[in-house]
Amino acid sequence: MTPATLLAAGRTAALAAEQKSAEVTDWAARIGWLVGLALFVALVYWLMREGWKWRGTLQGDLPELPSAPSEPGEATLTMSGRYHGSTTAGQWLDRIVAHGLGTRSRVELTLTEAGLDVVRPGASDFFVPAGQLREARLDKGIAGKVLTEGGLLVVTWAHGDRLIDSGFRSDTAAEHTEWVDTLNQMINNTEGAR
Repeated sequence: MTPATLLAAGRTAALAAEQKSAEVTDWAARIGWLVGLALFVALVYWLMREGWKWRGTLQGDLPELPSAPSEPGEATLTMSGRYHGSTTAGQWLDRIVAHGLGTRSRVELTLTEAGLDVVRPGASDFFVPAGQLREARLDKGIAGKVLTEGGLLVVTWAHGDRLIDSGFRSDTAAEHTEWVDTLNQMINNTEGAR
């Protein structure tokens, strides 16, 4: 063997002696962290649910929602889309959750001379009599949903002693302007007849 070969063999032996085996994963500690994280997420979810229920309790004075009359009349406008929730009028972050008004869902809206029929598959349906409609406008957001300017149809209506804003988004956004014009004209005609 040449001195260079001996030197290389010596270096290889020294490197092999310095190398250690990889550390074994501490599975108990890792599982402990995962269980702790899962408990933390469960706690946050539980607190959010309790907050939702508490909000519903605070809004318990809200009267039951009216249902559609048996003979509502001929449909003036119809729309299918999404119901995004209801808030206290003018306070777009104060969500109303009582009577299922906080539940997002698909929606079928029908406007008749009797009022606005809101049919929500999988959630509580309700009816807004024509005399309780106050305003319709295009807006950009309601609690939990923000869209581009004019992307949301917001209908303001009276229920009990409260004014409520309900947000809807049509599957065809071009319908919103027609709904605002028709609803506001209907509201003006109803107020003029009083």
